[in-house]
Amino acid sequence: MNTATTDVSSGKPRRRTILHVDMDAFFVSVELRRRPELRGQPVVVGGIGPRGVVAAASYEARRYGVYSAMPGSIARRLCPTAVFLPGDHELYSSVSRQVHEIFHEATPDVEPLALDEAFLDVTGSIRLLGEGTVIGQYLRDRVLDELDLMCSVGVAPNKFLAKLASVAAKPKATSAGVAPGVGVFEVRPGHELEFLHPLAVQKLWGVGPATLERLQRLGVNTVGDLYRLGEPTLVSALGKASGRHLYALSMAVDERSVEPERAMKSIGHEETFARDLYDTTELQTEIVRLSDAVAARLRAADTGARTLTLKVRFAGFVTITRSTTLPSPVATAAAIQAAVGPLLARIDPTPGVRLLGVHASNLGEPVEQLTLDGFSGEDDQVTASDWTEASAAIDAIRERFGNTAIGPASTVSNTGLRLVRRGAQQWGPDHDRPAAAR
Repeated sequence: MNTATTDVSSGKPRRRTILHVDMDAFFVSVELRRRPELRGQPVVVGGIGPRGVVAAASYEARRYGVYSAMPGSIARRLCPTAVFLPGDHELYSSVSRQVHEIFHEATPDVEPLALDEAFLDVTGSIRLLGEGTVIGQYLRDRVLDELDLMCSVGVAPNKFLAKLASVAAKPKATSAGVAPGVGVFEVRPGHELEFLHPLAVQKLWGVGPATLERLQRLGVNTVGDLYRLGEPTLVSALGKASGRHLYALSMAVDERSVEPERAMKSIGHEETFARDLYDTTELQTEIVRLSDAVAARLRAADTGARTLTLKVRFAGFVTITRSTTLPSPVATAAAIQAAVGPLLARIDPTPGVRLLGVHASNLGEPVEQLTLDGFSGEDDQVTASDWTEASAAIDAIRERFGNTAIGPASTVSNTGLRLVRRGAQQWGPDHDRPAAAR
């Protein structure tokens, strides 16, 4: 196992120390800070409407089999006494930034995975702060003292083992109650296989249901079973890439480094509607909203997108995507809508549209070449330059007066401007009213 780096001062190999920090029931824990009377009760956070999805469940709720990504209707049946709270993505993002600021005080080498977890390479911090377990406990204490939140930390020579170690450190929901976790769990160098081989083989990255079925037919149930099967047999059964990958993991080999700055690959927004939409005009209005939100995020990131993708999920859960690639990157709502709108026009909405999404990829510096026709004369044509200037004005107004100060006219309803808020709708709509009526 190559888990070493080079010590700058001595030039000698130095074993890497990687931490995986995972917040405990993060969304629920943030909510409990403002609802402390709910501590110790089964609490579920997510979409609270009939199409809602569980974003997070307290350990008390997990005792009943409630887990994230589960439909809210099933969660209610499993745990009728649970308290269901709507998600607040903006709050969770804000708290996540505070958590990551604490991480960065221990090391600059922080790789965020999500709002509630990250890898940290603390190899260079050991002389100052102590060994990996000491740093892990230091981070737990800081997060608890300053933010009133709990986290679990895995310590290991590589990312793969650190991720598994953090799971071993977590609290456990059992039929008898919630068993507290150890908080910090270390896979000590030289004991990697002792920790890894007794684990169920599905703990390995890349073992999904189909692969698990094939492995079980070969008599493989644990990681140790897979290791003893040998690489040639695995390659024969699973193919070269998968076989070699899983055999390497069974030997605790993971050469990946912590990547503090990962290049953004795509930006997108999608929305599940409280009731299925059948009208193309209504759907085009939703495209306006989604395009405006995607464009705003592109400009905030100082980038544009050449490839625009439309995602449509029908009432029967059949999902299709349609994409178009432009000559150069764009970053205005008008350009995105002009690219995605025709894709939607070619789709038959009569089965009922449950979800609509707009995604931007193939990112680069925006150089728009758009001209919008349909105006009375040459002097009245709207050019890419016009839209770029208008977008800059929109951004300035929102920065000064808030996101609700300005938006597309078609998205104004009798209750005000209907904006797309990042993450606010990812767990399903909260109300029975159609989105276009809110």
